[in-house]
Amino acid sequence: MLRYNADRRTLLYIFLTTALFAAQWAYGFNPFVYVLYLFFSIAVTVIAHNHNHIPLWRNKIMNGLTDYWLTVFYGFPAFAWIPTHNMNHHTLNNREGDYTITYRLTEHNHLLMLLAYPSVSSFYQQKPIRDYLKKQWTDDRGYFWFCLSQYVLLAVWTIAALLIDWRKALLFVIIPQQVGLFSVLVFNFVQHVHADEASKFNHSRNFVGFLNVLLFNNGYHTIHHERAGLHWSKTPEAHTKIAPNISPRLIERGFWSFIWKSYFLGLVMPKYRTVSMRLERMNGDQNLYTNPTEANTPNTLSAMT
Repeated sequence: MLRYNADRRTLLYIFLTTALFAAQWAYGFNPFVYVLYLFFSIAVTVIAHNHNHIPLWRNKIMNGLTDYWLTVFYGFPAFAWIPTHNMNHHTLNNREGDYTITYRLTEHNHLLMLLAYPSVSSFYQQKPIRDYLKKQWTDDRGYFWFCLSQYVLLAVWTIAALLIDWRKALLFVIIPQQVGLFSVLVFNFVQHVHADEASKFNHSRNFVGFLNVLLFNNGYHTIHHERAGLHWSKTPEAHTKIAPNISPRLIERGFWSFIWKSYFLGLVMPKYRTVSMRLERMNGDQNLYTNPTEANTPNTLSAMT
């Protein structure tokens, strides 16, 4: 019933996430288990993203049940990816009108903006969700009730957990949800900030290291925007084919090394700060990587702060 055999790994993650939740609720807090559980809570957001693009199952009922599971462990109705991500972000790809735009408050890329972005982005994403629900009320009443039922399920799950044991609910339900929601928005920010939204290949930053093994190749972001319907298991090969067209500045080996360099070392060492390719284009900089023939042209701009 699975569309792709590779999603057996997805099912394993779903099982382990559920098992870790049940074990901790039953037997209490263990710091090592909890750290692992938080990792899986982050992985849940990637699963939600992937399932939104390519549903796990060929069966509609199974996909609906997966939506419900994702809703309670993701911490937000699974359907919300459609208006905010598919219909908006993938259409505009960090251009004006994208509710997840990275330069809404400032063109700068620094630690304060990294930490503020998830809250700001979440706030602005509520409008397309409301508009989408209004449209479903008119166009597809049955689907509207399915979307609404996800809100109801999430509320019942959270309130029931709080009533049973508010400490456990906070530790094993609410905090993991918020960690996952925060992390997926951080991923979006670093994958687009200081890239060039007007470029065919330089609109996204890619992370090509080991984290892809753990998080379903989520780091291959350029190819994901070019071919959103491509299954996550096929993105490494597809990325390899277009990688020569992508600026080396937008291909990072490691996610955590990028965070360390850009947001901590960059505080005191300007050479580690990212440079906005968007501003380079707008300022008419001739060294901007605008096409494959320029992909290896060294950039001479000093880092912007």
